[in-house]
Amino acid sequence: MDPDIVSHYAMGVEEDRLSTWGRLERERTLDLLGRFLPPAPATVLDVGGGPGVYAVHLARAGYDVHLIDPVGLHVEQARAASAAQPDAPLGSAELGDARALAAGDRSVDAVLLLGPLYHLVDAKDRRRALREARRVLRPGGVLAAAAISRFGATIDGLATEAFRDPGFEAIVEADQRRGHHRNPDVTDRPEWFTTAYFHLPGRARGRGPRRRLRARGARRGRGRRPLPGRSGPLAGGPRAAGSPHARDRARGVRTLLARREPTPARGRPRLSPARA
Repeated sequence: MDPDIVSHYAMGVEEDRLSTWGRLERERTLDLLGRFLPPAPATVLDVGGGPGVYAVHLARAGYDVHLIDPVGLHVEQARAASAAQPDAPLGSAELGDARALAAGDRSVDAVLLLGPLYHLVDAKDRRRALREARRVLRPGGVLAAAAISRFGATIDGLATEAFRDPGFEAIVEADQRRGHHRNPDVTDRPEWFTTAYFHLPGRARGRGPRRRLRARGARRGRGRRPLPGRSGPLAGGPRAAGSPHARDRARGVRTLLARREPTPARGRPRLSPARA
């Protein structure tokens, strides 16, 4: 893994992000997982699961959840979160790599890739991660993956006034050209994120000749499925986590996003990317 990514997360930036300014992302993701995952007690492999925010929630809902992450601090935090709910612990929390999963073939009902596809900058690595996820899924299993839009840093910069700094503007210009996000000052400016690959929205939906992230079922022949957004331009709204109205704003945004989703023509939708 890129050392800048390890350095970024080793600072503990993920520990409370999804309970403060990232609360909309958390609530929206939990909503989507609740709708599209198979019912408990299905086995879920959370790949790149960070401190375990989604993993422990799913464990409380009755799922058999196994988390892996390449960052030692995240694994420690996930184990602590699991220990804090002894009646619904994680099945395991271990160091691991999305490109070489330890799980056996057809051994899980769902795989979460809510981080690896934007931290694997090389397209070959993204394809490896997707192939590994498909390998460990049982027939008909669900693969839930997240990507960051090529315009994500632009939107964030407008919401946080980061464009006041010329250094941030240079980062965004590079994002737009190649999709490779690089923070030149990981230590002092962690809010500028870390090394990542940002997808073009069209390619994320399956258009474009290469490096695309498609929405398909885990089995061949299922056809395309919707790719709902998690936050988008509205993500900056709930950043004022201390506001007494933040929770109501987040709830309203989730409702708005759900109404904007495409309705599948038939069958149960799956959040399932195929080849990168």
